Amino acid sequence: MSKILMILTSHDRLGDTGEKTGFWLEEFAAPYYVFKDAGAEITLASPQGGQPPLDPKSDAEDAQTEATRRFKDDKDAQEQLASTHRLDEIYPSQYDAVFYPGGHGPMWDLAENADSRRIIEAFSQSDRPVGAVCHAPAVFRHTQTEAGEPLVKGRRVTGFTNGEEEGVGLTDVVPFLLEDMLKEKGADYQKGDDWGAFVVTDGKLVTGQNPASSEGAAEKLLELLKG
Repeated sequence: MSKILMILTSHDRLGDTGEKTGFWLEEFAAPYYVFKDAGAEITLASPQGGQPPLDPKSDAEDAQTEATRRFKDDKDAQEQLASTHRLDEIYPSQYDAVFYPGGHGPMWDLAENADSRRIIEAFSQSDRPVGAVCHAPAVFRHTQTEAGEPLVKGRRVTGFTNGEEEGVGLTDVVPFLLEDMLKEKGADYQKGDDWGAFVVTDGKLVTGQNPASSEGAAEKLLELLKG
């Protein structure tokens, strides 16, 4: 049985807009059930522990999918999400893979979080799978290789595009543009059509572009675990 760590944001403020943000429900629910249905043991964690904040826009009717509806009928999953472990209590050696759901929240907290960086670097150095979808590749902002280079330098990656950020009207709200940051770190940034499913695998690193890519990214992570 594979042990998969899923790390969610604890950040709930959308810049200075007065609006709420957090994790995107579909980007959590779809991977969660891909992993669960494959028989994986899932551990949930977040910087502050406890209930991660849900982006209210991801709870709107037009954002619902089969996976989100399944989650809303799954009391066990809801209870697990309400009691995430604190990141500073996580030992990376206990898990086979790590996956980060997106939402705008990670742009503020997980991108700058030292424990998140510690965990990702530990997985990378031991050649275990790391996955991130939509805005979650923000977690690679400060991660480094053992040689001190940006972890994504020269690696094929994707993530929420500048065009998609413009489409949701948050270009001037987010602390940085994800596409630009990944390119600045030397990544071989790739993208598909805005809002279309697009997943990139480079070695043990899996990234998905947007909410439509969350299930595919989780499936690619499982493929890496199966070897």
